[in-house]
Amino acid sequence: MSFEYHIATLKYAFPKTIPILAGFTFLGIAYGIYMNSLGFGPAYAILMSIFIFAGSMEFVAGSMLLGAFNPLSALLLTLMINARHLFYGISMLDKFKGIGKKKYYLIYGMCDETFVINSTEKAPAHINSGWFMFYVTVLNQLYWVGGTTIGSLFGSAVTFNTEGLEFVMTALFVVIFLDQWMKERYHVSSVVGIGASILSLVIFGPENFIIPAMVIILIALTLIRKVIEKREVIS
Repeated sequence: MSFEYHIATLKYAFPKTIPILAGFTFLGIAYGIYMNSLGFGPAYAILMSIFIFAGSMEFVAGSMLLGAFNPLSALLLTLMINARHLFYGISMLDKFKGIGKKKYYLIYGMCDETFVINSTEKAPAHINSGWFMFYVTVLNQLYWVGGTTIGSLFGSAVTFNTEGLEFVMTALFVVIFLDQWMKERYHVSSVVGIGASILSLVIFGPENFIIPAMVIILIALTLIRKVIEKREVIS
């Protein structure tokens, strides 16, 4: 594909990621400053943001690096925090078919925000969906790495209270959900998601509800998938 085609695809992908740019840059700066406050130089924060690229786990990893070496604990904690990515991967299997070697980076670079965009956005006919997902993933990781770099470089000169910053991503997901709700003709999937989340929150509590909620959502949508597809065809 030509250079002009890639530029056109990048231009189409970029506006979709602007909310992520705001959130990731802000949180990335906070993460860089946080790592600096723990005594780690810029290289640690930057390399972790490149190779781990899992915001919540990166914050946890900073404190874990100061503790005793316990690889089993690190493995179990990482699995517990990021187990939802297993469900992301399953739901993206069809979209990743036939896109070539790009899928390896798409799998590696899939975070919550990238998953939301790539799983819901339908690229127009003149835009290759594989390259669209690729550029969305690249841009989102660049935002995170860029924010981390800024924060880690200036962390020693800036006093920054990171308490409450996680709400930025919560607000972002609310906006994305509302946007998706407005685009839907029928809200069956959204209602299932809300209902499963509330039920799991009540039963399992705020610390453990995510994985059960995703299991319930996956089972429910699998059972009613034909009904949803039939409605979409009729409409």
